[in-house]
This record gives sequence, C-alpha cells and structure tokens, in this order.
Amino acid sequence: MEVAEIAEIIVKRLDSLSDQIQLQWDNPEGTPTRHFVVDDLLPKETVQAIYAAFPRNTEAFLDRATFREQKKTLTDLSQLPPILAAITYAMQHPSVVSKVAELTRFEHIEPDPSLYAGGLSMMFKGGFLNPHIDNSHGADRDLYRRLNLLYYVTPDWAMENGGNFELWDENVKTPKTIVSACNRMVVMETNKASWHSVSGVVTDDVRCCVSNYYFSKQSPDHTDYFHVTSFSGRPEETGRRVLGFFDNRLRNFVAKTLRIGRNRSLVNKQPLKK
Repeated sequence: MEVAEIAEIIVKRLDSLSDQIQLQWDNPEGTPTRHFVVDDLLPKETVQAIYAAFPRNTEAFLDRATFREQKKTLTDLSQLPPILAAITYAMQHPSVVSKVAELTRFEHIEPDPSLYAGGLSMMFKGGFLNPHIDNSHGADRDLYRRLNLLYYVTPDWAMENGGNFELWDENVKTPKTIVSACNRMVVMETNKASWHSVSGVVTDDVRCCVSNYYFSKQSPDHTDYFHVTSFSGRPEETGRRVLGFFDNRLRNFVAKTLRIGRNRSLVNKQPLKK
C-alpha cells in the first residue's frame, strides 16, 4: 500500500471515533497526560504485512542499552520493505496531521520527516524504557515536541507479556498501563510533566512499534524552555532515581552549553540517522 492509501484509512478511522477520541483527550483517566487510544486502526491484512516486514536481522538497528532503556531503533527505512516506510510516513501525511490537530485542538502542528527520535523500534525479552519525559525540542531546537504517536503491530500482545506503555502521575508514583496491543495507536501530548515508560518485556515475542512525533513553534505552556530527555527510575528503583537525577542535570548542562539538540547522540555516542 502507498502512503496516501494508508493515510486515508487512518483518517477515516479517526473520523469514525472522533467523539470517543475527544472524550478520552479531554478526560484522561489515571494520569494528567492527555492522550487517546485507537484500536483496529488498519485492516488486518495490512497490519499483518507491516509486522511481517519488520526485519529479523537487526544489525542495522541502533542498540540502546543503558540503565535508562534497552531497545533497538532504526530511522533509515530505505533498505527495508516499502510498507514500513509507508506506515511511518502515512502518520506524517498532511491529512493525518490535520485530523490529529483537529481532534487535539493543537494549532500549527508539524510532522518530522527526518524521524528525529521516531522510526521503528523493537524490544526483545528483557527490554524496557524507564519513566522519562521526552526531549523538549526537535533536532535543531527551533520547534517544541508536542505529540507522540505510537503504533503497535505485534500479534496477540497481551498484558502479561510486559512491554506495555505506561503514563505516570507527575510524581512518577503510579502508572496507567495501556497494553501494546496489535493494531493499536496511542497519541499522547509531550510536555514538562508527561512522564511515560514501557514496562519490561517478559515474553520471547518481539514488541514492534512505529513511532512518530509532531512539533510546533509554540511551547506547551507558552514559555521558553529546554530540556533533554530526562529519565527516572520506577518507584521501587531508588538507585536509578538518584542516578537519573544527576545524569539528567549533567546532560542538560552539556546540551545547553554546547547548543546540542540531539541529546540522544550524547547518550549513545552515535548520532541518529536521518
């Protein structure tokens, strides 16, 4: 399928659920972070094809393995089956961007063709992503990150598999868990307090996700601010919380001093591919 075809299907699905979506967005339960969840986003045969296209050889993926996270990511889709680029960039199609902006009432939202921090991700057994708030800006630090779009494609993913998406309260004490169910899209706002994470994967199945971000020139709270992706630990991980506090301060200081937008390159000592 082509980008425009997939985008048309997404827009129609969002349209059909517009009332439910706006209700979810305006009344987030279990977390202060506004978000909405859409199931059955694409036809079954399409999501099956997307999942089947995820590479079994992950040599091209960037291996993120630190105390903060353990997952594999890829932004260069040129050598992969075309449907993976199609679903990724369908989320950036003007019609989809316009519809999401309408549903969230966000103005002047822009997608990110460079896939800064977006693209494909795979989590294997033992993989996780600790509670964090996303980097406040895009690669050039001229746009604020505003929305995160996550689309899950692993068949039969269940709560007991782990690897589920979590949205936290502002003190990172209690999470709201959203199962990373197949053919489910989650859209969340990103700001100074939108703490989120992925619980540890405990199954031999591979958790596959397509990620996109939307940006805008206007900051979420109409103030000028900057921070790198900032991590904490889970409530029981006191040591990681302390380590995260000092780690965040150091990376923020370096990023602000050197005017570095791509904080991930500091973390992994390897820049993301455009």
